[in-house]
Amino acid sequence: METTSLLSFPSSKPPPTRTHFRPANPFSFSFPTTHKTSISHRSITIKSAISRTKKEETVETVKTQLENCYLLAAIKYTGFTVKQFQDLRRSLPESSKVIVAKNTLVYKAIENTPWEALKPCMTGMNAWLFVHSEEIPEALKPYRDFQKEKKLENDFTGAVFEGKFYGPGDFKQLETMPSRAEIYAKILGALQGPAIGLVGTLQAPARDVVMVLKAYVQKLEEESSGQ
Repeated sequence: METTSLLSFPSSKPPPTRTHFRPANPFSFSFPTTHKTSISHRSITIKSAISRTKKEETVETVKTQLENCYLLAAIKYTGFTVKQFQDLRRSLPESSKVIVAKNTLVYKAIENTPWEALKPCMTGMNAWLFVHSEEIPEALKPYRDFQKEKKLENDFTGAVFEGKFYGPGDFKQLETMPSRAEIYAKILGALQGPAIGLVGTLQAPARDVVMVLKAYVQKLEEESSGQ
């Protein structure tokens, strides 16, 4: 009886390398790229909306200040420190208001109005002075005093009064205008004097003439009621 011998030989393949299993970090998450893009786009949209709202608020602020405004002037803002600007605001009377706003936003507020004559000032950085008083020289004096006290070179770059533009070299006309009381006295004197004097006086701005005539009528009414 033949006997079959089964022989075993070692395998030529190397034994498999044993790998250590590392469980996945349960706190690590991965998001699709499209989601990150969506978040970034949403952030830009929100910022744009906020910026647009602030611009609209600035335009409305300018329009509000133009109500009952007699003079709007631009002041060179470059070079002002924050403290100097705060001091300037405190030095102004209640009838005046100064704000800082971009030229484009101010122009948007004054476009198609008599204040549009201020267009030559729409360069550089400006602070805007709104005067809500008929006494123009007295309204401009506080800034002149502040300018002199702080030794500032920040001058007026222009102004609009009664629809007319005044450049930096024209401010002497505004700062030497007669006061309302002086105009009253002048026209009342002309009304009581020769006709030629009245004609010369009526060449003054229509607004001043109307105001004085009203005051004269009121004066006559008071004198009549007192008799």
